[in-house]
Amino acid sequence: MTSSVQEAREAFGLRLREIRRNSGVSGRELAAHLHVHESKISRIEHGKATPSAAVLRAYCQICNANGELPELLATLNHLQTMYMEWRKLLGSGVKRGQQLVMKNESSAELICNYESQIIPGLLQTAAYAEAKLRRVIEFYHLPDDLDAGVIARMERQQILYKRGRRFHFIISEKSLYTTVGDDSVMTGQLDRLLSIIGMPNLTLGIVPLTAEALVVIEAFMMFDTRVVKVEGHTAELSITQPREIAEYGRAFDTLAGQSVTGDAARTLIRRALTVRTEAAE
Repeated sequence: MTSSVQEAREAFGLRLREIRRNSGVSGRELAAHLHVHESKISRIEHGKATPSAAVLRAYCQICNANGELPELLATLNHLQTMYMEWRKLLGSGVKRGQQLVMKNESSAELICNYESQIIPGLLQTAAYAEAKLRRVIEFYHLPDDLDAGVIARMERQQILYKRGRRFHFIISEKSLYTTVGDDSVMTGQLDRLLSIIGMPNLTLGIVPLTAEALVVIEAFMMFDTRVVKVEGHTAELSITQPREIAEYGRAFDTLAGQSVTGDAARTLIRRALTVRTEAAE
C-alpha cells in the first residue's frame, strides 16, 4: 500500500481519536458501546484499520458528533476508493473497469500514460484489446463480458479526437515485442501505432531497450495533476497526494527524456513489424 493511502488512513484515525477525546468517551467505553474489542478502536484511530460506515455512524452518535458524520462518510468513501482490489473493481466484468477509467479520462485535459510491457488501452486495436481482456477475464476468474469490454475500450478512444485534449504516451521498446494474441494481432497493432504518430494532440515516445534504467516504475496514468492511477497485480491505486503526484510526474519526465519520438519511433516500430512479418512467413 502506498504512503499516500496510509497517510490518509492515519489522518482519518487521528480525527476520530480527537472526536472521541473531546467528547470525554474513553476507548474502552466506546468499544463496549460498539460491542467490539478495545484493540479495534485503537487500530482504527492509529490508521491500521478502516471502520465500516455502520461503525462510523455509531462512533459519531456515541461521541455526540453527528454533525460531522456527512464529511466523515465522504472521507471514508474516498479512503475506500484509493485502494481498490481488482476482484472488487472488476467483479461484474471488464466493461465496468473501462467505464471507470473513462470517467477520469473525460475530465482531463492532459493524460500522461506509461506502459512498460504492453500497448496502452487508448491506442489498442480491437483485436489486441480482445486478446488482452480475454486473458484478464481468465486470470481473475471474471464474468465473461468480453465483447462488452472490447466495445467499451474502443469507445474510450473517441476522446483522442476531441478538441482541447492532449495525450503523451510512453512505452518501452519491449512493449512492441510482448505478444498479445498472435503475430497477426501484433502486426495490426504495430500498424496502428505507425498511424497515430504525427497526430497534433498526441505524443508517442518509445524508451529503447538499451536505455539506462534511470527509473524503474510500474504502469500508470496521470490525469492532469489531480490523480495518478497505478496498476498493481492485485489492485489499482489512486494517488492523490500532491507530493506523490509530483514524484510520478518527475518519473514520467525522466522517461520522456529517454524516449524517442517521430521518425526515430517509427524506425523502432518498423523493426518490430519486420520481426512479426518474417515470423508469419
